[in-house]
Amino acid sequence: MPQKADKLLPIMTGQPVIPVLKIARVADAVPLARALARGGLPAIEITLRTRDALDAIRLAAAEVPEAVVGAGTILSARQFDQAVDAGARFIVSPGTTQELLDSARGSDVPLLPGAITPSEIMAAAEEGYSLLKFFPAEQAGGAAFLKALSSPLAGIRFCPTGGITAANAASYLALSNVLCVGGSWVAPDELVDAGDWDGVEELARKAVTAARAGQS
Repeated sequence: MPQKADKLLPIMTGQPVIPVLKIARVADAVPLARALARGGLPAIEITLRTRDALDAIRLAAAEVPEAVVGAGTILSARQFDQAVDAGARFIVSPGTTQELLDSARGSDVPLLPGAITPSEIMAAAEEGYSLLKFFPAEQAGGAAFLKALSSPLAGIRFCPTGGITAANAASYLALSNVLCVGGSWVAPDELVDAGDWDGVEELARKAVTAARAGQS
């Protein structure tokens, strides 16, 4: 199967929220990953939006065995390969290009590509992709838009990201075509900057509890 859904599905169903992280200081990578794992969110997406993102992925992957470290904001085949070499166990992209699909086809590491419109989703499905990122979720129509897609595009399941907060996560997780959400609220800048890892752990724990209550 092109997407390697057997590797990606356990990540998406294993926790209701995947933290989306922009790590500015490499030294924060390991304690942050550990705090989130302790709070019940071992799978994390470290985005390639900072200079030291690849080093952060490398450190977290090597030193936090309980974490499942992924790489986000992957825009090219070069970045795909760099993230895999750094130890990323899954790759996330805001969109879908043939270049990325070709890279994923030749790799053991699964890709979660982004798609918004019905045409983009159908094109991804034709390539064998049934698990997709929906980004930017709130700006693209939110939970109501995703709900409208569930019938005509049955069989496609999503991880919406972009504008997801503690306040609206439950509205997404209640949808039949949503497996998990991506969000940064579990690791806010002020806690990371202060090195308040207990605070991050508590936010992660609360996110898991609230999300699972909303899914039940």
